[in-house]
Amino acid sequence: MIEFETSVVDIIKQTHDVKSFRFGIKEDIDFKPGQFFFVTIKADGEERTKHFSFSNSPTEKGYVEFTKRITESPFSKALDRLKTGDWAKLKMPLGSFTFEGEYERIAFLSGGIGITPIRSICKFITDKGLPTDIILLYGNNREGDIIFRQDLDDMQRLNKNFRVVYTLTSPEKDKKAWPGRTGYIDAGMIKEEIPDYNNRVFYICGPPAMVGNLVNSLKDKLGIREDKIKVENFTGY
Repeated sequence: MIEFETSVVDIIKQTHDVKSFRFGIKEDIDFKPGQFFFVTIKADGEERTKHFSFSNSPTEKGYVEFTKRITESPFSKALDRLKTGDWAKLKMPLGSFTFEGEYERIAFLSGGIGITPIRSICKFITDKGLPTDIILLYGNNREGDIIFRQDLDDMQRLNKNFRVVYTLTSPEKDKKAWPGRTGYIDAGMIKEEIPDYNNRVFYICGPPAMVGNLVNSLKDKLGIREDKIKVENFTGY
């Protein structure tokens, strides 16, 4: 694990309330797709630290990136005030929610900002040309909340082994405007969209309640062994 000072090199608005923050790194700094790192920034004259998953892949060189929903928390407000060139300190890498080609068939179940480490892994697989067969079920409230939609659609076009299923949960959805799936990810949706679920390793990332419900569904309703389920809880939405 290493710790070093750097600065903000880019800030990207992903949705109406989500931003990606990029920090410059040396080319020889490495991490595994799906890991996380600690970020220290200055807020109101004090240094404050939080941890975030990498949302970029190790194949995207020269920077590391995390992506966050901007909320009313003090740290979030400080992030929202960041500008290109601002100081930061990073400590990395940590975490075991990773994939580097270990399994032939995997499935991702994700909600909201939980997509960030999954985007890292999917980008890595696509850039490396790995033969892994991937299905991603990704739930959001409304269509405008879908983070990395263009990235994910581009990866689907580049990678014939990658399929994304978006599902919306907002009761305000308009079926005429949204022809895709609706409803929460559950055992029924998994059976329909991932018929070979027994042959896959599942990666689940999202708010703790969602993760817990999906783990129970996989084990109790679909008979998936615990050693074929990997989880990452995202708190502090």
